[in-house]
Amino acid sequence: MWRPSAVMKRSVRKPLVQLLHFGCHQAMSCIFPVAIFGTLALSNLFDFPFLHRYDAILLILLIVQLMMYRSGLETTDELKVIGVFHLIGLLLEMYKVHMGSWSYPEPGWTKLFGVPLYSGFMYASVASYMCQVWRRLKMDMTGWPGPAFVWMLGGAIYLNFFTHHFIPDFRWWLKALVLAVFWKTWILYRVRGVTYRMPLTLAFFLVGFFIWLAENIATFFNAWQYPNQNQTWHWVSFGKISSWFLLIIISVIIVAQLKHVKAGRARRVVP
Repeated sequence: MWRPSAVMKRSVRKPLVQLLHFGCHQAMSCIFPVAIFGTLALSNLFDFPFLHRYDAILLILLIVQLMMYRSGLETTDELKVIGVFHLIGLLLEMYKVHMGSWSYPEPGWTKLFGVPLYSGFMYASVASYMCQVWRRLKMDMTGWPGPAFVWMLGGAIYLNFFTHHFIPDFRWWLKALVLAVFWKTWILYRVRGVTYRMPLTLAFFLVGFFIWLAENIATFFNAWQYPNQNQTWHWVSFGKISSWFLLIIISVIIVAQLKHVKAGRARRVVP
């Protein structure tokens, strides 16, 4: 009777162990996004006696952030990045709601210009994931473009989210520019001392795809509504993947540049 050799067992076991550790790091990096979507789901099932649903969601997410910080799951620098993304996302939400792109129909005391303050955390959760996975997998980049050009590209992408309501949408041109700028850029990540790499543009698409899936879950639980979801729930358009693809680029640019700045300061301090 044929039996696998010890060498064959080790050759199969090692990739599985690596994949398990990689998945564990990914899961730990998704704590805050999972907390957000879990809160959205559960809050849709229960009534809060003294708070509107949107206000309760904000309170819960603030508590989660405080617990992550106090437990050491999140560092002070990561908390600062999350705060920046919360502001960036909140400004975009206010504009999009004003333009009728989507709406938050439920009442709330913590709504500003029709937008609940908790909504900024949905963008901040992307930053939380990026910071966490960067630290846990000891990530780095090769072939990273010059910072001036990268910041200009990120600014153009963010600005296009606002201007496409008045002038032509340049997202496809911006995507082509992203591919041209980052085609030599690779992500390096490490699992149990072994270094792997992935094209950065592929990582953009994969994260954007999973956020699109999460967006479908969020709208199903009435976190917000697109115009075609006012009467009944529908799948979010596949075109939204491209929007998240571009938004992920902004998050990577900010996180990567801050990591590079911090690393440069650390090198200058070391004698």
